[in-house]
Amino acid sequence: MAAIWEGKKYKMEKSEGFDDYMKALVVLRATIRWLFKGQTTTATATRVGGGSFKCVGMVLRKLGNSISPTVELVKNGDEYTFNTLSTFKNTTIKFKLGEEFDEETVDGRTVKSVCTFDGNKLIHEQKGEKPTTIVREFTATDLTATMTAGNAKCVRYYKAI
Repeated sequence: MAAIWEGKKYKMEKSEGFDDYMKALVVLRATIRWLFKGQTTTATATRVGGGSFKCVGMVLRKLGNSISPTVELVKNGDEYTFNTLSTFKNTTIKFKLGEEFDEETVDGRTVKSVCTFDGNKLIHEQKGEKPTTIVREFTATDLTATMTAGNAKCVRYYKAI
């Protein structure tokens, strides 16, 4: 019998708490590194008061909040592929359940990840500078992704398309 999520793509319709989640991940530094493909760069023109990147961080968080990605989980034998497609950046992770793998997150962080299933919940643990957990719960018509980093929590709601 096929899993409830097989053969489906899910489009994000609503997101709650994403800005706070991104702040908790210090998404600015990682995103700047990603934007410049890991090159050393100076961004003095974008600094505001006291040499911080507060304004740039806000802009990047707003950009992240404005995107409605489409996701899909595909199983091929014992290997899974999770695709995230958006107008900003497309990402793909490949994994085997319970096995640690290297991952570059959408925001450019490098982490060690492990994915497991608990019923219709895909549990994705990311270990790095800021440990995170993403629990994706699949139903016949919906996907709810709950992401936590420290005290920050984000819930993103998707509909099957």
